Amino acid sequence: MLAGATAVSALLYFTRPPSQIAEPEQVAVTVDVAVVVRETLRIPVQAQGTVTPLQATDLRAEVNGRIIEVADGFNVGNFVARDEVLLRIDPRDYQSALLRAEAALKSAESILAQEKGRAEVASREWSKLPKGAQRSEEAKNLYLRKPQLALAEAELLSALAGVDTARNNLDRTVIRAPYDALIEQKHSELGQFVTAGTALVDLFSVESAEVRLPIPQSKLDYLELPGLHGYQAGAQIDLYTDVGGQIKHWTAQLDRTEGVLDERSRVLYTVARIDDPYSIANPGSEPLRVGSFVNANIQGRELKNIVVLPRHVLRAGSYVWVVDDSMHLRNRKVTTLRTGGDKAYISAGLDDGDLVSLTNLDNSFAGAVVEIVSRTPSNLLDELALPAARDEPELSKAPGKEPEPTGPAEG
Repeated sequence: MLAGATAVSALLYFTRPPSQIAEPEQVAVTVDVAVVVRETLRIPVQAQGTVTPLQATDLRAEVNGRIIEVADGFNVGNFVARDEVLLRIDPRDYQSALLRAEAALKSAESILAQEKGRAEVASREWSKLPKGAQRSEEAKNLYLRKPQLALAEAELLSALAGVDTARNNLDRTVIRAPYDALIEQKHSELGQFVTAGTALVDLFSVESAEVRLPIPQSKLDYLELPGLHGYQAGAQIDLYTDVGGQIKHWTAQLDRTEGVLDERSRVLYTVARIDDPYSIANPGSEPLRVGSFVNANIQGRELKNIVVLPRHVLRAGSYVWVVDDSMHLRNRKVTTLRTGGDKAYISAGLDDGDLVSLTNLDNSFAGAVVEIVSRTPSNLLDELALPAARDEPELSKAPGKEPEPTGPAEG
């Protein structure tokens, strides 16, 4: 048995087929790439703020009296038009005062007319006197009744002022809206006796509203800050917030900055103005109510030679995968201007025509041969729903929510 086994083993050994050495087969890695296109664009700056009225007024009584009439719409939350009568204070005492002032005015006019007549008669008599009878200048003025005439003119002016004061006090018994406004709070009611200085109603303008938007010091370079004459015309921002489960948008105009950095938060407040926030002129539009918390996309200044890529392609240390001319994967460091939302803005390190891999790969693929499945210009990535991009978290629509950065820190 041992001899037979040995013989079979020897037979198998000497009749074995010759060995063939084969090179290992390399399978190319399939990737999607973005063809770099450098752009001139404006990077938006995000901010948040609360809508406040441009004008708010605390109307107070200027005269004493009892409120005898209030408008039908004199209620909290109602809109009132410019110069609309809100309430009336009892005017009878002020009507009587106006009559007395007008009577005093007529009396002063009569006295002045009489004095003018006496002065004219005295002037004629003075001219008939012999020169030797004429005395000093003071005696002449007294004889011609100039002091009496000046007194009558002064009393006329006083009477005119009295009429103006009485008429103004009578006008002050009618309380009118200073502008198109919404009644925020009322402090008076029909039949109430008020004195000068008593608070009557609080209201604010619905013609325009404002939003204070904090801009961090690190993002000020992205904006065209105003000069002596404020922002340039046409500098607009998009305001949006959740209304009933839907995202509503409003257009606002950048108006000014507050001029100083906040000492604690190191932010600069810029102020956006919204015309017709309650959509009174456009009833079909969604109103933007005072007190609403809104997000803002502020149009930035123009930047040149910027490459926009999906944020997920940016790896730790500001590296991206680039496919070279020999179809090998290379690790390249880039300069990141800013990352925000699901985009990364590259300012240096990439040239027009470079191929950047959109497929996430780990460091072990450095130098690997790749096969390109699809090519997309980088300026058209927003128009295409790439599979890799769909894996990224979406920007939250809720106020104050933004996805946490997963790549390098924001520049």
